[in-house]
Amino acid sequence: MRRQAVKPETDTPTTNAVASPCFRHRIIGSEACGTSDAALSRDRAWPAERVPRRELLWPRLRRVTGFIQDNLNQQLTLPDLSAVVQMSPYHFARLFKQSTGVPPHRFVVEQRIARASALLREPQLSIGEVGRLVGFRTPSHFTAAFRRMTGITPSAYRGGWRHER
Repeated sequence: MRRQAVKPETDTPTTNAVASPCFRHRIIGSEACGTSDAALSRDRAWPAERVPRRELLWPRLRRVTGFIQDNLNQQLTLPDLSAVVQMSPYHFARLFKQSTGVPPHRFVVEQRIARASALLREPQLSIGEVGRLVGFRTPSHFTAAFRRMTGITPSAYRGGWRHER
């Protein structure tokens, strides 16, 4: 779209031949004056563009991570997590990954494994009980997830912890 240049002091139309190269750059988008878009955005004639945030705001991120920590023993779905911060599931998943570097499901599994690692240090709890306490339905699923995240099984982790004491 081509707009006609206007002299600011008189509000009269000018032709592109009369307008300065930098002014033509703002009107038709040519690279005549070599001025960057960042420099033009600081010009009062052109309002600065609002760049949308591409991550969760800190209060929302804190609210959802607190919800995850408080409910690790329950099944946590994407709609549940997105409802905490009142967003659509798809939009929440994108912003959560931008903020934390991992998708919501992986974050939940990592938090479960971290809590399980602490609980495995308690010898009175069986491995199956630890798995259920952190939200895994079966001991085999817990063992597979623990091995995938840490590289060792829960029983090997527990045995290693006893020897380090």
